[in-house]
Amino acid sequence: MQADSVRVAPQRWYRGIQGQLARLAVSGVLPIRGLYPKPKSRYPGKTGRLHLEIVSHCWQYAHLQAYQLSSLVQHPPRDMDITMTVYYSEEDTKAVELLTFFAQQQVPNVVWQWRALPKEQLFRRGIGRNHAALNSSADWVWFTDCDVVFHAGALDSLAKELQGCEAPLVFPQEERVTSLLAEDDPLLQKAAEPQIVALDGTEFISKQITKATGPLQITHGDAAREMGYCDAMSVYQTPAATWQKCYEDRAFRWLLNSQGQPVNVPGVYRIRHIFKGRYTGSATNTSLRSRIRQVQTWWRDRKDK
Repeated sequence: MQADSVRVAPQRWYRGIQGQLARLAVSGVLPIRGLYPKPKSRYPGKTGRLHLEIVSHCWQYAHLQAYQLSSLVQHPPRDMDITMTVYYSEEDTKAVELLTFFAQQQVPNVVWQWRALPKEQLFRRGIGRNHAALNSSADWVWFTDCDVVFHAGALDSLAKELQGCEAPLVFPQEERVTSLLAEDDPLLQKAAEPQIVALDGTEFISKQITKATGPLQITHGDAAREMGYCDAMSVYQTPAATWQKCYEDRAFRWLLNSQGQPVNVPGVYRIRHIFKGRYTGSATNTSLRSRIRQVQTWWRDRKDK
């Protein structure tokens, strides 16, 4: 289904400068926070049976998206209603095939919602996230990535943690991650064709989370509808010719004036991988960026020990 009323800013030559200024503002170098809308510090707590919208993006990552969607089929929540929203491009035929397959799966308490965007809008992840934030009717919105998997009991644990919660932003205090998997790893190859797949035989390590990072931003629905996802920053609502780094995740927390409140949600898994399907350019460029990713991941894991 085509996403309706997606707010995008036109491309302009000065967007690069705006991006630099936005990052300086978020880092505290430019004291201009007062120029942007001010969020509430607390929002009305919701109780009873909650509605969560999970928002994911997929571009040439159908083999990862398959695990995320499969986890909802295999471990549907009992105590919460889920809308699973995926933004994708119809030019990504693997993603189209995968979403067509899962649209036929009837899962209790889960509604599928596919949102097609022109790839230039998909490449700026903030555009789809902003569309979801402004249009969601859910009590809470989980902005995530397609490599995040919800294991048994994870979403029901979240439902308990969110009862009466007034924070604008929360995050799981722990996630379990794989090592960096190569493109030919059996786990990734198993999902090469549309099917329901399960995590098996893969070692995961536990990581403590200290803030609501890009794939772990669980936002109060009222805050999402009020603030959007960097709706006030036009640079993050601008289409792009290639996939853009997600600087808007940090800006989102800055605009909300919150790094998030930790909650106990066991069973959140993430599949880490060397190959970046969104990389463009020569094989040498892709290889170099993959190597940099390996070094960065090694350093982060080392610091976490």
